[in-house]
Amino acid sequence: MSKSSFFIIGRHAVIEALKNPKRKVLRVFLTEESKKNIHRNSPRINLLKNQKIFFKTKKELDKFTRNEGIQHQGFVAEIEHLEKLELKEFIKNKTNLTFACLDDITDPRNIGSIIRSAASFKVDGIIIKERTFPSESKLMYKSASGMVENINIFEVPNINTTLKYLREKNFWVYGFDSNSEKNFTEIKWSGNKILLFGSEGYGIKVHTKKYTDFLVKIKIDKRVESLNVSNSAAIVFHYIDLKK
Repeated sequence: MSKSSFFIIGRHAVIEALKNPKRKVLRVFLTEESKKNIHRNSPRINLLKNQKIFFKTKKELDKFTRNEGIQHQGFVAEIEHLEKLELKEFIKNKTNLTFACLDDITDPRNIGSIIRSAASFKVDGIIIKERTFPSESKLMYKSASGMVENINIFEVPNINTTLKYLREKNFWVYGFDSNSEKNFTEIKWSGNKILLFGSEGYGIKVHTKKYTDFLVKIKIDKRVESLNVSNSAAIVFHYIDLKK
C-alpha cells in the first residue's frame, strides 16, 4: 500500500530528503542552477541517481509556493511520509535521554525552528500531538532547514497520557513557564528528561502542568514580556548540551 505524498521546497529541505535513505522521494523539480548546486554540495555522491528529475524555470516552480509566500530557491520535491516512530520502543534500554515536548504549538515556522535547534544541540527527539503536527507543511520543512530528516519525531495521540507514561519510566518532566520562580539554569540536568514547552499564546495548559515535576523559567530582562517559543527552546537546548 503506497503512502500519501506531498511537496517540500527549499535547498536544504530537498537535499537532506535526498540524503535520507529512509525517505522515499518520488519526483524532484529543479532549475539548471539548482542541479549544479546539488553536485557542489555533495561532490562524492550522486544524490540524483535513480531519481525522477524534471527541469523547470524559476517561474514554473513559483506555482508550488504561490500560496505560502516563501522562497523555493530552485528546489521542489514530492516525497512520502517516513515510517512513524514508536516512543515506547525507542526508550527501551536507553539512559540520559532528552526529549522536547510541544504542547499545542501549532505555528509551522516555530515547529520547524525548534526541530532545527533540536538537531543542532543533540536533542534525542521531539514529542508532539499527531493531530496538531503540520506534517505536510512546506513552511515547516523550510524553517527546519532539512533537519526533519535528522531528528526523531514522535507523534502521539495525547500529550498528558504520554507524559504520565514517561514519568512512570523514570523521566523527569520540566515545564517552561515564565511565571515560575526557578531559573532553569539552577537545575542539575541529568538523567532522562522532558522539556515541555507550551503554545505560542497561552503557554502550557493548566491540566498539563499536573504532569510536570518542575516548573522553570528562562530569566530575561523585566522589560521584555516573553520570548518566542522557538527562541526559548534554542536557548535551553544549547545550555543543556553544554552540560552533558
